[in-house]
Amino acid sequence: MALVSQSTLDKTVANKLEGGAWKEAALRVFKIEAEAIEAMGQRLDTVFGEVVERIAKSQGKVVILGIGKSGLVGQKIAATLCSTGTPAVFLHAAEALHGDLGIYCPGDPTILISKSGSTAELVRLIPTLREFESPLIGILGNGASPIGRSMDYVLDASVSMEADPLGIVPTTSALVAMAMGDALAAALMQARGFKEQDFARYHPAGQLGRNLSLKVQDVMHAMDRVAVVALDTPLRHIVIALSEYPLGAACVLDKVGALLGLITDGDIRRALTNHEDIRPLKAVDIMTPTPIHTFPEVSLGEALKQMEDRPSQIAVLPVVEAGGVKCLGLLRIHDAYQPHLL
Repeated sequence: MALVSQSTLDKTVANKLEGGAWKEAALRVFKIEAEAIEAMGQRLDTVFGEVVERIAKSQGKVVILGIGKSGLVGQKIAATLCSTGTPAVFLHAAEALHGDLGIYCPGDPTILISKSGSTAELVRLIPTLREFESPLIGILGNGASPIGRSMDYVLDASVSMEADPLGIVPTTSALVAMAMGDALAAALMQARGFKEQDFARYHPAGQLGRNLSLKVQDVMHAMDRVAVVALDTPLRHIVIALSEYPLGAACVLDKVGALLGLITDGDIRRALTNHEDIRPLKAVDIMTPTPIHTFPEVSLGEALKQMEDRPSQIAVLPVVEAGGVKCLGLLRIHDAYQPHLL
């Protein structure tokens, strides 16, 4: 094949994308895939419920088989099931034919994924899978196919067209199969009464798990590491305190430790900007009175929502004793996202 110069390639790409053709191609994908998922939802029938019940009652694991793009979809479905309380493994169809069937236990529900329903590696496996007395479930693009006729349950993942410009790349079909797997996972969560605490147990090292399993008191800075000032503390001394305890904020407390206000680095900058003579300024002049705060027993996720789900995000959050006003520490958004040993 003759080499194409970079300038010729650049001109060719520019011509192909002229007039916003790139956007048209992208929007076409979104439209076709969205319509395919909606159509699949309208076809959903009692077979889906039977599959959910069969898997939920199983004492074993779900084995998911596929190859190529369907195999990649199967890996994702297996991961989603595992993370939501349904033991599952992905088994590459070609490897299964060469010894990996040893992972099976009798009765393990088995999901076969195929757009055509005639994937040779899967077809060859079906007689062996029957020997394991496994309920066979097909997520198939063609229920009347060889694989479909051999299944105990067929989940219809058919599509009218692929979404790429040529109509041949597994785009819509892969997404629809993945969506069917997500629907199974969600229904199984419902069937098992899967809770946030269960999700946290399976995600101890991820941010989602941290948000659910950790509390504010697990990551906050105690008062002995926080800058503390009084209402009449001069601005110069506030800056010194913030330099000694560089957490981004100083808590303004009364004599018994009750939280009266908060002074952030931003408050200091605004004071310098708005006042030519800063020498008379005291904490009471620049603080945010009765600031937003949290409590030690609040989950890390809820505290993060307080800090982030607002028009103007905040980076520090005072921690106050539950049912009282005494300040116990300071939570930084930076600390909430740092790895922490559970």
